[in-house]
Amino acid sequence: QVQLVESGGGLVQAGGSLRLSCAASGLTFSRASMGWFRQAPGKERIFVGAISWASRTDYSDSAKGRFIMSRDNAKNTVYLQMNSLRPEDTAVYYCAVWGSGDIRSNPANYDYWGQGTQVTVSS
Repeated sequence: QVQLVESGGGLVQAGGSLRLSCAASGLTFSRASMGWFRQAPGKERIFVGAISWASRTDYSDSAKGRFIMSRDNAKNTVYLQMNSLRPEDTAVYYCAVWGSGDIRSNPANYDYWGQGTQVTVSS
């Protein structure tokens, strides 16, 4: 079955950086489009960015210019490099496998999800 395991979260000061990883198994990763979402306590899960099988990327307005998604098909892993972090970036970050639908920012269009990794940005 498909499994996604996120790692790399932690506590960082505002202005710092973190790189999240998402290791995938149980699927043909090189043909999978992937997304990153985040969810703060008491709030909805929201789109951070997506990367297609051809490495085309899309980002939320909040992530543009600060976050960079990449993938390594040899390692079945997708990455989220987060720079210039802000306290409002604090959330649990999830990676997901896109299933269908045209809107990559809609979490309902993703079929499989990881367990999430906590990112906390202190001011």
